[in-house]
Amino acid sequence: MALDLRIFTEPQQGASYDTQLAVAKATEQLGFSAFFRSDHYLAMGGDGLPGPTDSWTTLAGLARDTDTVRLGTLVSSATFRHPGVLAIQVAQVDQMSGGRVELGLGTGWFAAEHAAYGIPFPEKRFGILTEQLEILTGLWGTPVGETFDFDGTHYTIQDSPALPKPAQEQVPIIVGGGGPRRTPALAARFATEYNQSFPQIEEIGPRIGVIEQALSDAGRAPGSLTQSVALVLAVGADEAEFTRRAAAIGREPAELREHGVAGTVSEAVDRLASLRDQGVQRVYLQVLDLQDLDHLDLVAREVAPQL
Repeated sequence: MALDLRIFTEPQQGASYDTQLAVAKATEQLGFSAFFRSDHYLAMGGDGLPGPTDSWTTLAGLARDTDTVRLGTLVSSATFRHPGVLAIQVAQVDQMSGGRVELGLGTGWFAAEHAAYGIPFPEKRFGILTEQLEILTGLWGTPVGETFDFDGTHYTIQDSPALPKPAQEQVPIIVGGGGPRRTPALAARFATEYNQSFPQIEEIGPRIGVIEQALSDAGRAPGSLTQSVALVLAVGADEAEFTRRAAAIGREPAELREHGVAGTVSEAVDRLASLRDQGVQRVYLQVLDLQDLDHLDLVAREVAPQL
């Protein structure tokens, strides 16, 4: 089976809508299956100019400005939006895209971005995430003409018409995280995909085993959850080009080779083939230099066909 390759961006580091659109269009034209972005409001190093862009506002624009590429977040923070609002936003963007949206949702972790924009950041957030997933799937799954109610610890929904509905019968939901028990159980309950973000390479295979056990415990069929990883991308046609791309994102070549999809074309192919052999079905290639569209072209022309 061919490995599914997606492009994953970090626009909080500094990217206008037009820059993101250029990357999304290149992603589509070059044959990658999806354009994903992080959901953050504060740069992690650097000035972040021109400033953050909201992920679902951005994806709404991309829904109209692209044609075929899938669009999503890796991952939205449950602290940012009330679940009823998020359900409306995602359903509307899915309609605007003709059914191309996927939702990655997590607990949130970056306290500083909450402080910077006045967003509450409770110490315990797993229950919030769980209830949001219950509400999102409940609202979207309520038949038209019926209503949805929910009485939880964190949220109460009363007599909701549960509208609008997404274009897709089921919006794919991505859950990630490294917890030993609760996160795998949550993924088995709600998700269509489980993502490992920037894991140690040697831990990827064992973690897939943990998730498969969680599926069995939940009564789901083995292999019914897409297994994905997100890894930094830095590939060159030769060593000099790779070194230049590493320098452009402020990373050391040796470190990139250890932790990412990095090095020469043959090294990138070997890393991705190894991931596939461990049971990975989808890889989100984290592109940090959004001006370097030749990077995407190289991967599409030289790496992807070998997988």
